[in-house]
Amino acid sequence: MVGGFLGAGKTTAVARLARHLTDQGLRVGLITNDQGSELVDTAMLRSHGFATEEIAGGCFCCRFNSLVEAADKLAQGARPEVFIAEPVGSCTDLVATVTYPLRRMYGDRFAIAPLSVLVDPVRAARVLGLETGGQFSEKVRYIYLKQLEEADLIVINKCDTLDAGRRTALRAALAREFPKAELLEISARTGEGLAPWFARVNDSEQTARAVMTVDYQTYAEGEALLGWLNATALLAAPAGFDSDAVLAALAADVQSRLRAAGAEVAHFKMTLNPDNTFGGAVAVINLVRSDFVPELSQSLEDPVTSGQLIMNLRAEAAPQTLADAVRAALATVPPRFTGLTAALEHLEYFRPGKPVPTHRVESIESL
Repeated sequence: MVGGFLGAGKTTAVARLARHLTDQGLRVGLITNDQGSELVDTAMLRSHGFATEEIAGGCFCCRFNSLVEAADKLAQGARPEVFIAEPVGSCTDLVATVTYPLRRMYGDRFAIAPLSVLVDPVRAARVLGLETGGQFSEKVRYIYLKQLEEADLIVINKCDTLDAGRRTALRAALAREFPKAELLEISARTGEGLAPWFARVNDSEQTARAVMTVDYQTYAEGEALLGWLNATALLAAPAGFDSDAVLAALAADVQSRLRAAGAEVAHFKMTLNPDNTFGGAVAVINLVRSDFVPELSQSLEDPVTSGQLIMNLRAEAAPQTLADAVRAALATVPPRFTGLTAALEHLEYFRPGKPVPTHRVESIESL
């Protein structure tokens, strides 16, 4: 599993890991996970040609049987030798509720790699008090810190965005606060540091250690502070439109509205999947903090006449606030582009329910 909080860059890292394993001649199956449906992550990974199953409606810990079923479904089709699972970014306690139950019940079928928890370095520096800037409330921070506490490998992603001094300070703080974890630094975008991480997850198994204590009431209250929105819309313009420019304008518009409402964005990501194209190429844009700049991670070379837009937005705000911002952006941005229209097809917005694990191993003696 490759975990980490919303906006840590898990999907890009998963794609790089999957490509590395594929290039080694291994068959790979990917499993994505979310509280809702219509995931940008799934569309992005499938656009790279990877066999991918999606588990919606709850985290792996609460949908344990669905996780095993997804692995079985992939096994019947792509017949993977390696599964990579990307859990919900607001989920913690994965070792006690997922990897340990897998070891106990399916140890003859699966060897479990060390749990990697990726971090966005700027977000991590703010959570650890090293830097100022947009911040989550204490109960959301509780989830963030618990993710790091249970990590076998804390993987500082996007390390290319920090200078040497900031990298050293963050690494020292993480080592001090989470001494049981091994620290690695990577840039999933540039490729820096990927080889040592790949080696660790591919060549070793998770070592059992004492089960982490989790206050599930605080965990549930922290998740309930996060608004969750998934939406799809049909974008069309008879003469074609620049997908990069439209995605950037939509992201900036939603960002502006959420900042005005005092919402802290955890992750806002969109894909545009053009109709009638070959190869499955999609455009992708991400925003990982309210005070950051939306970034295009995949682009389309040619103008698009029509395509499906998928929007996934997670922020510490009321779900209605997210819905209002998205509806307003879809109404006000398209008229800025000649002939462009946007028809909302699907919209769901909610707060995650209380996590209720299917299984939880309370002691490693039971493994």
